[in-house]
Amino acid sequence: MNQELDRRDFLKRTTVGIAVTTALASNADAENSETANDQTIPTRVLGRTKAELPILGYGGAALPKVWGNPLSTEDRVKLVRYAFDRGIRYFDTAGNYMESQSIIGKALKDVRRETFLVTKVETTNPTMVRVAVEKSLKELQTDYLDTILIHGTPGIEQMTVPQAMDIHAELVKLRDEEIVKSIGLSAHSYFDKALALISTGGFDLCMLSYGYIPRGYDQIFSAHGIEQRNACIAKASELNMGIAAMKVIGAGLLGSWSNYIVPGFDKVRLKQLPAAAMRFVLDDDRIDMLVIGMRLKSEIDANIDTLSGQTRFTADDRSLLAEFCEKAYETDAIKKMKIE
Repeated sequence: MNQELDRRDFLKRTTVGIAVTTALASNADAENSETANDQTIPTRVLGRTKAELPILGYGGAALPKVWGNPLSTEDRVKLVRYAFDRGIRYFDTAGNYMESQSIIGKALKDVRRETFLVTKVETTNPTMVRVAVEKSLKELQTDYLDTILIHGTPGIEQMTVPQAMDIHAELVKLRDEEIVKSIGLSAHSYFDKALALISTGGFDLCMLSYGYIPRGYDQIFSAHGIEQRNACIAKASELNMGIAAMKVIGAGLLGSWSNYIVPGFDKVRLKQLPAAAMRFVLDDDRIDMLVIGMRLKSEIDANIDTLSGQTRFTADDRSLLAEFCEKAYETDAIKKMKIE
């Protein structure tokens, strides 16, 4: 495994296993659909956007084929629509998530006004911002975006704060034209720059890496990194920004990939890891939204089942996460990740 465990070599090695899981999950999907109408995802107001939304958001990074989704294009369109039908309203994607935007666009075009669409702009060139946004609008089959984020990687990580604010200035123009309703930013790490941007007061929403396993894109956070991330959350909360959490499941380390990370761990307890990880993040009531990538209907059902039930982080949750992570931190999957 290399540092980009969740999106490259490791995905290629495990996609076959997920495809088998797809077949096994079909019966569970049918059974769960019978109780779907009885489940309601709790809602929170997404800061200055003023949108009251179910707290489970759909992460569009789960859709590209090369990042491990085993489904056909048609079934991925159905998957996104299934998420909507189950009550999810916040859909996150990005211009560089390959086919993700077009899949979401096809799935939601007839219910656009009932959704909260979020995409990202990766360009570091202000003159290319409008072009990038227009491409996203076309693929998403919409004439406006609820939120546009300055992408973290690529994006803020590759820019200085003044350069990022030049991108922000172009997004403000699009907001003035009502092409976008609100402006935000995302950050996997580089929280010093994220904090400076948040502190300008010019953003309505931030999406930050926040999970029991303190990881970003290809790094594990040091104590200093966690301190900086927490400063971002504190400042964003002070400014009434919406705060969305990503990497809640550790980019799969506490979910789809857990059996590969710690082989032999009790299978029943492995299934409990994602719920414990979600409750850990929700224990911080400043978090408005969990953005989670879901590749299968069974994952959507399981997450909704968790959030429709007990959401309080428990001593059992903490014990389970600690036991699993003690073993996980001794594996190459995490040891080879850089520390920041």
